[in-house]
Amino acid sequence: MKIVACNSNPPLAEAVAAALDLPLAKALIRRFADMEIHVEILENVRGEDVFVIQSTAFPANDNLMELLITLDALRRSSARRITAVIPYFGYARQDRRTSPRTPISAKLVANLITEAGANRVLTIDLHAGQIQGFFDIPVDNLYGAPLFARDIKERFAGRDIMMVSPDVGGVARARAIASRLNCDLAIIDKRRERAGVSEVMNVIGDVEGRNCILIDDIVDSGGTFCNAAEALLLHGATSASAYVTHGVLSGRALDRIEASPIETLTITDSIRLDTSRACPANLRVLSIAPLLATAMRNISEETSVSSLFD
Repeated sequence: MKIVACNSNPPLAEAVAAALDLPLAKALIRRFADMEIHVEILENVRGEDVFVIQSTAFPANDNLMELLITLDALRRSSARRITAVIPYFGYARQDRRTSPRTPISAKLVANLITEAGANRVLTIDLHAGQIQGFFDIPVDNLYGAPLFARDIKERFAGRDIMMVSPDVGGVARARAIASRLNCDLAIIDKRRERAGVSEVMNVIGDVEGRNCILIDDIVDSGGTFCNAAEALLLHGATSASAYVTHGVLSGRALDRIEASPIETLTITDSIRLDTSRACPANLRVLSIAPLLATAMRNISEETSVSSLFD
């Protein structure tokens, strides 16, 4: 078993390798003067079970190309099996045609990953579960719900909590955690005027006097969560917090979250945080390295991965 780390999230790859007590495989991934990507695997991988760790977050296209070229390099180096470990699967929000003459980019990316040489994909909290069907190779889609449920139980012990879905599409995700914690569920009814802009219209459920916890898979601009938190507090909620798997946090999202009434926004390290500015005081990061490491070990040893869903 060998682990190859691309450049999107080295700290996560190092944490996964440490959890497995394995060194990262030696590989050179660099740019030519025109930013063309060159990959060279610096050790023998013939007949090995190789895992490539790469999130396709910002810059999404560069990170995707790094992943594809690394997969091709390993395939041409006669690796026995190549698993693409993609903690955050970019382009997942383009999983259907929303208007005429538009692409289904998630399917295109799935085809590219397969053709590049991946034999299997390991990811966490796909934006839409049906994306697993876009691949013609096995896909293991892990869930952040068990990790979040354990953390919520510890941090909110003794408090009257309520899970909240920030939109109708995320109800199943919020309900899964509400069921684990045996608590109530509310829904935010919002209308999106255009991409990246949302307006909260109504709160479905009695949130008065409750500590509300928003649950979702992606936080991008942060507008939805800030608006939802304000609406919950206006409807009498005691506090508003959020748990999100993938912190895309584009543009001025960090400033927006810092200035918002959100008590704490908890994300995972599936995407590397922007280190060019200080992290807001109300932002927390949970590591998914132990979860990925266990899944990778189980895949390598041909044992159950579904046991990690509990």
